[in-house]
Amino acid sequence: MLVLNIDKLVIGLTGMPGAGKSVVVKALQDAGYSVVAMGDVIREETAKKGLPPTPQNIGKVMLELRALGGENVVAEHCIPKIGEKESSIVLVDGIRSYAEVEVFQKNFARFTLVAVHASPQLRFNRLSVRGRSDDPKSWELFRERDARELNVGIGKAIALAEYIIINDDSIEALSNRAKQILRRVEQKWK
Repeated sequence: MLVLNIDKLVIGLTGMPGAGKSVVVKALQDAGYSVVAMGDVIREETAKKGLPPTPQNIGKVMLELRALGGENVVAEHCIPKIGEKESSIVLVDGIRSYAEVEVFQKNFARFTLVAVHASPQLRFNRLSVRGRSDDPKSWELFRERDARELNVGIGKAIALAEYIIINDDSIEALSNRAKQILRRVEQKWK
């Protein structure tokens, strides 16, 4: 049985698809943070089922996992992954519900939730060029994905974030804002 380091600082990252979470993750990885991506759990499950990683398949698998294991199932899968990280600071990318937030709060005394926000049109434009297999190819698919995320409870997680990073500028500006926020989070827990 894995024994978790209760002294880890765990920073949860939430935001709608295309808000800029990947840019924040990259900036913080470059600064030495370890990352656990909740979406990887869904993509792994999709692959186990032999399904191509389309937006529809990944969304379907996400909903199936939650229907079978509860709203917090993906977060529960991430707890051992966090424990395996050698770093004392771990960023958890892709929190989608308050039930997931509660899992991290119960397992890590030092947990802070951070949200990234961008307008729907800006998010759609970014996703249109990002090129990931699960990115929506049309405005209709984008809106369907947003509705699915909101139905899962992401809006509540975003609303309860301790810090919100507004992403309405360049990648460099977002990276700098993210690093500033993370320094504040680290200072809070020292």
